[in-house]
Amino acid sequence: MMANVLTSVILLVATAFFAWHEQGQPWTPLRLAGALVALVGVVLVLIARAQLGKSFSVTAQARELVTTGLYSRIRNPIYYAGFLVISGLAMYLRKPALLGFAVLLIPLQIRRARKEAAVLREAFGERYDRYRAGTWF
Repeated sequence: MMANVLTSVILLVATAFFAWHEQGQPWTPLRLAGALVALVGVVLVLIARAQLGKSFSVTAQARELVTTGLYSRIRNPIYYAGFLVISGLAMYLRKPALLGFAVLLIPLQIRRARKEAAVLREAFGERYDRYRAGTWF
């Protein structure tokens, strides 16, 4: 529970910092779209993190197979949402290099997802295979 609160606080403080840092800048369509994309990403990260509960870990571990909520459709919603956050910030801050960073993260996230899948497959076997067949990424 404490890790959920800490994750939430860090994301909300970072979001508030970027909003404060850019105050006074004109709201162009690109900045507005970026803010909305980043906000959606932050909300999805917070929801996914809360839904993982005690199953969250930095390294691949098989504590429990979470298959409800966002995890009923997407196997790795935190990775997907993180991409949205970084992409949204790139647009909001008008920093194309951040978008390049987001694109560079894709292969790393795919690699992490494959490692996690192997650990979950080993622990949960056919149950994980059925879950994986019905979800995306």
